Amino acid sequence: MRRSGVIGRILGSSLGVFLGMSLIAGIFAIGLMSVWNPFLGVDGSAQATGVLAEKVDVGEAIVSAFTVDDFPLLLSREHLLPLIVFAALFGLAVAILGQKASTVEKFIAEGEAVTMKMVELVMKLAPIGIGCYFADVVGSLGGQIVGDYLEIFLVVSVATLVCCVVFNSIYALIARVPLGRFWREMMVPSATAVGTCSSAACMPVNMAAARRLGVSDKIVDGVIPLGTNLHKDGSVVTSVAKVLFALYFFGAAPHGLWAAALVVLLAVLESVVVGAIPVGGMTGELLICAVLGLDPSFAAALLIIGTICDIPATLLNAADNLVAPLLVQRFVPEIGVKRGRSQ
Repeated sequence: MRRSGVIGRILGSSLGVFLGMSLIAGIFAIGLMSVWNPFLGVDGSAQATGVLAEKVDVGEAIVSAFTVDDFPLLLSREHLLPLIVFAALFGLAVAILGQKASTVEKFIAEGEAVTMKMVELVMKLAPIGIGCYFADVVGSLGGQIVGDYLEIFLVVSVATLVCCVVFNSIYALIARVPLGRFWREMMVPSATAVGTCSSAACMPVNMAAARRLGVSDKIVDGVIPLGTNLHKDGSVVTSVAKVLFALYFFGAAPHGLWAAALVVLLAVLESVVVGAIPVGGMTGELLICAVLGLDPSFAAALLIIGTICDIPATLLNAADNLVAPLLVQRFVPEIGVKRGRSQ
């Protein structure tokens, strides 16, 4: 039970850090986009016929994001959040059982080592693949990138850059990590994020960097894999842009603090369900359409924003997932502090 208590403190602190950082990123993004508004020229209300859905059950949309109808559906990339919930419950049960589940624990540990090695091997060719992918995207959407979506891309890039450089420096100071050392360790995860556009591909280098910064193995092994799927602040910034684009497109621009809060909360929820892969699939876009009462076909327009903003979004995702374990260790200092580790 003592072991499950340690896991509980790490999990609780992690979720608090994830939520806090995501809300800060979302609030800053909507604030910046209120001052520098790239959506003023967006008005598709005349084309809205057939895109606005007649009725959407918001509660059902949220429940479906956390659950599946059948167990095999957990293995689909479209149902990452239910898989995370299942994995968390499974891991908690293993931790509570302790020695009785030692065989299962050993199997999971060895499976993790194999998976990390597979990711390391794939990473050797990932930059070539992602380069080919974006060459195809630019060739297909070049006109739209230069035209309609250019200002959106610029605003999202500025927002992610400020969050990455300014906010993360503040977080590092809160975690009592020297800025010079922090940014040296940030270089490899940042380059990996830009080269792969995959938060999942950044997980091994983030874990190695966090250990070099002195974070305990318990926190590294618990926080970073969880954060890779749940904590994507770059996706929050991009999702704010997606939600605002949809609202302005249909002539429903948000006004007031309450409307802004709803936009930020929807963006945070969308960032959780989106996949930790290039562009993230279309799960998040479909969720936005469901919550706003739009036909799923409108998700294609939102996907363009996600595609052109994928590099800055992944960069912030990876950077913040290196910051998160530093903050967790700062808030839970009794769990294996290792500040003296080699630089």
